[in-house]
Amino acid sequence: MRRMIITGSLLLALSATASASQVFKWVDAQGNTHFGAQPPQGQDATPINTGVAQPKPAPQPLPTLPTPGSADDPAQKAIDEKVKKEVAEREEQMKKYCEGTRTNLAQLQNNPRLTAEVNGEMRRLTEEERQSRIAESQKGIAENCK
Repeated sequence: MRRMIITGSLLLALSATASASQVFKWVDAQGNTHFGAQPPQGQDATPINTGVAQPKPAPQPLPTLPTPGSADDPAQKAIDEKVKKEVAEREEQMKKYCEGTRTNLAQLQNNPRLTAEVNGEMRRLTEEERQSRIAESQKGIAENCK
């Protein structure tokens, strides 16, 4: 059994080298290109490499250094965190503004007799003042609230 494996391996190795014979390329008088194992008599033939080319290793990418303003830069990370915090605070303020404005609008629409502090004294709003405040509230909600 061992002898058969060794013999088979040797035959396989020898057959690979035998099949890698030389191939020639030439162009005849009519301009046709030919390939063959034997070059023709009296014509220039170019030998062709039939060996299997080994693949070239892929080039390794160069390491990148953090550039100012990139996501890997510690200073940029601090700036990004600061901006995110400011945006979150602004969104929270807008949320509170919208809730308060919607509450005021509901009270203005549902209660025709409202009192408000004007110049330090409490007095009842006229219908024109009430409608004006309703319009202002609706405009503020339309412009600032989702």
